[in-house]
Amino acid sequence: MPSPRGVFAAFVAVCAVNVVAVGVGLEPVATATKPFIVGLLLVWAWLATDRRPPRLLMAGLAFALLGDVLFELPGTLAFLAGIVAFLVMQVCYIRGFLRLGAGAWLRDRPVVVVGWALLWVALNVALGPLLGELRWPITVYSLALVAMAACALATGSRLVGVGGVLFLVSDLLIGLRAADVSIPASGVLVMATYAAAQVLITVGWVALARSRQGAQPAVVTG
Repeated sequence: MPSPRGVFAAFVAVCAVNVVAVGVGLEPVATATKPFIVGLLLVWAWLATDRRPPRLLMAGLAFALLGDVLFELPGTLAFLAGIVAFLVMQVCYIRGFLRLGAGAWLRDRPVVVVGWALLWVALNVALGPLLGELRWPITVYSLALVAMAACALATGSRLVGVGGVLFLVSDLLIGLRAADVSIPASGVLVMATYAAAQVLITVGWVALARSRQGAQPAVVTG
């Protein structure tokens, strides 16, 4: 049985290979390694919690893995199916963060909620007309994305909060590409921020779960 430390080391190595492959244009390597990013986090979370991981975290990661696979398939239908998979992931994360106390924090700060809502409106007003037939699917998805980032910051975990914001940044970069907005090294930035977002959310969530179970929140331990 692999140790959490070994799985985490494999995750770091796979992320490095994937980002480099994207940067130099080795598409077969980038495509082959992409599913292992979230796949290894699933295994790590399972092992790091003594096989008692938060169910919503595991469900979210599973749908993210499905979305990663779907996005590599050709055609608009596969892309839309990938959006749906990630939409389910966002819902899982939102529900999990609410259980961690994000809802109470946000209810006490309505101005923060309004600020996030205005950000969602501004992004869709700016990018919506440039997205063509993807405008409305992305509008719906982006609502869940922004809500997830807001809830992540409201959990009180710095790791989860930063992860949620990085996920927003990663998907915003994808949205800019879909709108034909040119950004240098956008592929590398997307994968780097995506991998960082998922690992920070996973590690932070596991640490919160362990602390609430009365365990010492050791993160990358053997």
